[in-house]
Amino acid sequence: MTIAPIHVERFHWYDYKRYSFSLGLKSSAGTYLSGHTASEYEAATKRMIVRGGMTEQVRTIYAKVAAILESGGLGYGDVARIVEYVRAEDIERYAEAAAVRRELFGRHQPVVNTVVVKNLLRPDAFIEIEVTAAPAHGVATGGVFLPSIQPVDDRGNIVGAGDLVVQTHAVYDNAARMLSELGLGLDRVVKIACYVTPPALSAYDKTARVWRERLGPVFPTAAEIVMPRLLHPQAMVQCDFIATRELPVAVNPGWKRYGELACSPAVRAGKLLYMSGQASLDPTTGDMLHERDIVAQAECIYGNVLQLVRAAGGAPHHLVKTIEYVTTASLDRYREVGAVRSKMLQEPRPASTGLISEALLRPGMLIDVDALAVLD
Repeated sequence: MTIAPIHVERFHWYDYKRYSFSLGLKSSAGTYLSGHTASEYEAATKRMIVRGGMTEQVRTIYAKVAAILESGGLGYGDVARIVEYVRAEDIERYAEAAAVRRELFGRHQPVVNTVVVKNLLRPDAFIEIEVTAAPAHGVATGGVFLPSIQPVDDRGNIVGAGDLVVQTHAVYDNAARMLSELGLGLDRVVKIACYVTPPALSAYDKTARVWRERLGPVFPTAAEIVMPRLLHPQAMVQCDFIATRELPVAVNPGWKRYGELACSPAVRAGKLLYMSGQASLDPTTGDMLHERDIVAQAECIYGNVLQLVRAAGGAPHHLVKTIEYVTTASLDRYREVGAVRSKMLQEPRPASTGLISEALLRPGMLIDVDALAVLD
């Protein structure tokens, strides 16, 4: 099965063909949808708007998801993973979103990752939702997803309050227990999305030894993002893990800076190519490139992403999904990144989600891109 875009004949909310992403892509390893808010085009004002409170917005989003899945020959029952990105100021209303999800999915409840973001690109949106579904033939060839892992005990109480290293160990302990129940270990982890709070940054380098102690022999890929807060108000770190039942293989085009890191630039697991979050860094020295220029940073990043895909034996059209984390300081020129995507990425363009982070790991970073490819 080749990678194919999902076309929705009557997508009532807006003209998706005008954008530099696909509503969704179907592949032999899974179906990947772009992140969606409740945005829709209002003809009277000729602008995009978002209506309603949390419950209404979530129902609108899942109506979009249902329309896309149906056009791809799928339904809610085929969904394997849901990522719900919630604005920090709206996290107290998140229970409304969870209630709608439980109602719509009924007896089939997918794995859920919940990420608290600084803001969304649509200012009036409270939540953005991204969905991954099984392949059309129903065979689970994609990753093994875990729900968001927090540094809490069995009763939900925080572990190691104020101590990032202790909390990181707690997250790994909880992930190891979940994987063990699935017949897997931490050695089969291929991707970790690690979210930390601003107070954690001063001690974040110390967590590298936790990664080295607990992971490998093939280090997973990683996306490391700063958010204003996490699900538990006392958590300094929270992680989303993806594991594999395939044998993971590290992919490195010869980037020397990864020799000092406890993560791989890319890992291939069967047909899936997981990539670490890419910033505008020199692949040898790790020095920042193109400070204060988001367009130049995006060109550098997507060049790196495509280099990783080619190093694994793929081509640009194998890219199926990107998540773009941007800072508030970059928003005035962020729309120009769409032109970079249109220029550098081939049809069908990958599904995409865009999010506003509290910050990125290093000063000068304006955008970080987390990408996934499906290889033939």
